Amino acid sequence: MFCDTSYFYACADTDDMYYRRALALAGEAARLGTQLWTTWDVISETVTLLRYRHSAVAAIRFLDDVKPGLHVVDYGADLRVEAEQVFRRHTRDHRLSFCDAISFVVVTTLLERMPCFAFDEDFRRLGLTVITTPH
Repeated sequence: MFCDTSYFYACADTDDMYYRRALALAGEAARLGTQLWTTWDVISETVTLLRYRHSAVAAIRFLDDVKPGLHVVDYGADLRVEAEQVFRRHTRDHRLSFCDAISFVVVTTLLERMPCFAFDEDFRRLGLTVITTPH
């Protein structure tokens, strides 16, 4: 399962509107032994968002407790160029972050359209499979 910042943030912030759903997804993934995939871009965005909107403690907790269990996708310059093209095509129609453009290219090219844990509507708009409730 590919994990987006919106999922990670919701797991960490009890005030997030998706907190309970995110925890249920996390529990189900743990129970099933589901591998969780992400990128350094998502990790960076998550840590920054946790630091700015929640606390330094939450950001460091994510780095200490969550990051070690993740499979981090390594990609090269060609993927970044493709992500830039995705960003250019889609950002005029809706607010697309560059991190989401990278995630889209990673999921569609390197991870064979793996389903995603995300509460970000951009993932759906880009045609990715998004899981927001436990199976």
